[in-house]
Amino acid sequence: MSQSIDQIFINAKQWILSLLSGRPDWVTTIASILLNIGALLGVFLTIFALISVLERKILGRMQNRYGPNRVGPFGLFQPIADGIKMLIKEDVVPARADKVVHFLAPILVAATAILTLGVIPYGRNMTPFAIDGGILFFFAVGSTTELAVFMAGWGSNNKFSMLGAMRAIAQMVSYELPLIITTLPVVMVTGALSPDAIVAAQGGYSFGIVPHWFVTTPWGASAFILFFVSGLVESNRTPFDVPEGESEIVAGHMTEYSGFKYATFFLAEYFGMFAISGLAVTLFLGGWHAPIAVLEFIPSYAWFFLKLSALLFVYIWIRG
Repeated sequence: MSQSIDQIFINAKQWILSLLSGRPDWVTTIASILLNIGALLGVFLTIFALISVLERKILGRMQNRYGPNRVGPFGLFQPIADGIKMLIKEDVVPARADKVVHFLAPILVAATAILTLGVIPYGRNMTPFAIDGGILFFFAVGSTTELAVFMAGWGSNNKFSMLGAMRAIAQMVSYELPLIITTLPVVMVTGALSPDAIVAAQGGYSFGIVPHWFVTTPWGASAFILFFVSGLVESNRTPFDVPEGESEIVAGHMTEYSGFKYATFFLAEYFGMFAISGLAVTLFLGGWHAPIAVLEFIPSYAWFFLKLSALLFVYIWIRG
């Protein structure tokens, strides 16, 4: 029973693909890719909606004030109201902006975030795009964020946007190196660049209660701390949100964006935070493995998202 629940999403996907039996292989392949992308977007858009309202509620609690409490019970429908507001707001493009570059920048930054989410194993046999060099792919694709930020600053033809873009790029490039270096011990120990192989290497328990997660080792704990701090910087989160210094350069590279394009940047920033946190869970916190052997009956994807939620709460706690 627990096995069927653990693989319920895999079985559902296989059932949908079975409806295409008899069709050419390329049709099945494209359908599989579209299903994976649709599942990724559905799950993480839902998480984004929840985390956006929970972050404001938690920060309000920490700062002894009310968070959003007008739209729906306890303000839970606030993300829907915010989404509608962003969709209907006017998309203002500066007259002297490079309109093509200005348009492509938010698309590129969002596509980058979604692609990095695609190589993370969310449960047993639940890696959307399982490739042998998944870790390398993650950092290679993730580095294009700097290009998107530069495009936003340059295409806006605004000095504040350009200054914000250069500050953001300098910060991201500076901390990308330690972020990559902290993954090297894990890669060297496992001898693999595949996220699935790294998670598999962290399976098993000592005495049934001590998990073989890399974070439980001295080198793993120190690497995890460095990775997490570097991830804070890469995600442009407090206290490393210097590129968006409101008193100096307004909204940084996003100064000349409004409406849906601004919302896309905002969404991509959170997706990047999800991706970095998901990679931290994969590399150091055992991925989808349970913390103790007796809890292995709980679906693997539940453990992954519990660990992911814990890291996201730390992000919010640091901001508060």
